[in-house]
Amino acid sequence: MATHRKKAGDRPAPAAASVADANLAAAALLYDMAALQPTERSRFGYKRAAKAIAGLSVPVADLVAAGILRDVPFVGPSSERIVSEFVTGGSSPTLEAAIARTGKPALVEEQRALRDGYLSHAVMAQVLATPAKEGVVTTADYRGDFQMHSTWSDGTETIQTMADAAMNLGHRCLGITDHSYGLPIARGISMEKAARQWKEIDALNARWQGSFRVFKGIEANILVDGSLDVQPDERNLFEFVVASPHSQLRRKEQQTTRMVNAVKAPGVAILGHPRGRMFNSRPGISADWDAVFAQAAKRGVAIELDGNWHRQDIDYRLAAHALAAGCIFALDSDAHSTGELRFSEYAIAHARLAGIPAERVINCWSDERLEEWMRERRGNSAKPARARRAAPVRRTPR
Repeated sequence: MATHRKKAGDRPAPAAASVADANLAAAALLYDMAALQPTERSRFGYKRAAKAIAGLSVPVADLVAAGILRDVPFVGPSSERIVSEFVTGGSSPTLEAAIARTGKPALVEEQRALRDGYLSHAVMAQVLATPAKEGVVTTADYRGDFQMHSTWSDGTETIQTMADAAMNLGHRCLGITDHSYGLPIARGISMEKAARQWKEIDALNARWQGSFRVFKGIEANILVDGSLDVQPDERNLFEFVVASPHSQLRRKEQQTTRMVNAVKAPGVAILGHPRGRMFNSRPGISADWDAVFAQAAKRGVAIELDGNWHRQDIDYRLAAHALAAGCIFALDSDAHSTGELRFSEYAIAHARLAGIPAERVINCWSDERLEEWMRERRGNSAKPARARRAAPVRRTPR
């Protein structure tokens, strides 16, 4: 079987350049101001305004120029002043005075590090609309999403409702990955419940007769030593396993061994939201990611770009390292409702910025190719997944 292998003498891919994102930069100033507030109510007000700015579909500078920034929901006079100062002058004297007055520059710097490498909605849309180099993944290549949750765990919609919404987006398949039993806070499913879920999936697949396919997955938890909460014999009962970290995400020491062990665990197909970071909240896991990616490439384990807006994990800069290591990728939404399925667009945008080819993205593969790759992962093959140049069926980009 054809495989993707790094050739001797291959040069590492250049690091992806940082993206100028004025909307996110403006929103970040409001998050800075929120961190300085003495009450939860005032902090909430600035955070709500910041989220509105980050979610704008147009450049914030256009709204400032038109004098209609206050038309954005939750943007009040103080938020308007800070953002307008930034747009017109590149900084906010109002914010700088607040930092000096409160004496909390260290807190502000610490918070700023927690927003690094994220994309606003406007820049995400701009990246998707910009023509890419030949072969780089597009929304037209994208066939299906391989991390999402249903009412079987902590999702809010049934599998059928999620599938119907995916079909409305033009997708041809999806992978259900409800949380495993080791994460009770997310209502992780037992193996007995998983068996009942598989019957539901079988019935849906029989009804759709090949026009749409639901793959049977599970999101297993990576424990502190890199083992998983789902046992090897249990993993083999699923079509694919996503291994994700959900604990020990604030430790400052490196956790390279933990993440390498997770990639090497039998049956793992995807390393889910590898850093476990969260916007404005936690930086996630520190590790020698090149070492992790090298092991993933060797074993054909896909590295996930989780598009959930608060995660965006891994981002385009780290994805460029994974690409240079020879990895394959999963670009997923991590949706817990139908409205969150569009988060896959953030994942695709990060992949495009990193220059990831569609042939290296499992979401663009045919059902047959996916089945073969999943069988290999269940067999714990150490061979890398093939990266043949079979052009996916393309649709009109969203």
